[in-house]
Amino acid sequence: MRVIGFNFTKISIERLKDILEPSEQLKIGTQIDIPELKDVKSDILKTKEEILTAKFVYGVNYDPGFAKIELEGRILISLDPKIAKEVLKQWKKKKMPEDFRIFLFNVILKKSSLKALDLEEELNLPLHMPMPSFKKEEK
Repeated sequence: MRVIGFNFTKISIERLKDILEPSEQLKIGTQIDIPELKDVKSDILKTKEEILTAKFVYGVNYDPGFAKIELEGRILISLDPKIAKEVLKQWKKKKMPEDFRIFLFNVILKKSSLKALDLEEELNLPLHMPMPSFKKEEK
């Protein structure tokens, strides 16, 4: 399996509150949704492998109602015809083979997390994932 295309079709970030009330505790959660998965028939993309396209939605929610990020896009994946057939067969039941699902989610997570981090920096939001940092050595 390999990625041959990835693009965002929607980028939305919104800060809903300026500050949290003292009684509120910020909870940051992420989710990935795949609303569509189908094969691609194209004369331009000629290959011995099958090509699948997946529409995805990646969201970061800052609860309670502090902010939200929503990224939507498409990913093109080239894979063995046998695997593609199995993926499409299981997709009819809204399921995916585990190896394919893990590969797909990791690509989406990597690309979308980087974009979300950039957007969070722009709106001065807390980062949704910890960044590496130096700490004083304990003796």
